[in-house]
Amino acid sequence: MKTITKKDLVDRIAEQSGNKRVVVKRIVQRFLEEIIHELGDGNRLEFRDFGVFEVRARAARIAQNPKTMEKVQVPSKRTVKFKIGRLMKERLYGNEQPAKLPPQTSSTGSGPVPLSSSGQPN
Repeated sequence: MKTITKKDLVDRIAEQSGNKRVVVKRIVQRFLEEIIHELGDGNRLEFRDFGVFEVRARAARIAQNPKTMEKVQVPSKRTVKFKIGRLMKERLYGNEQPAKLPPQTSSTGSGPVPLSSSGQPN
């Protein structure tokens, strides 16, 4: 796997479009700043067939340091969720469907309970 930087993308777009690198760099930077601004305002960004960026609130919780077993209060925070769109899904997975993850249980013990093949809780 290779890391592609903003500079790499700017160079590629400038070459393919015939525009000057400095112009493409300003446009790409402005685009990224607009995304940050809109998400900062709590707005949802939808780019058809590419994906959707949404701001989500994560509730405060109590976590545990696995090394010391000490309980630690984790404050609530906002985070960004990205849901991939149709074209990206096709590019990443082709005709195969992505593997479904099993339901997760919360740390409080409430939530989905994994079932055995007979339909009984494990």
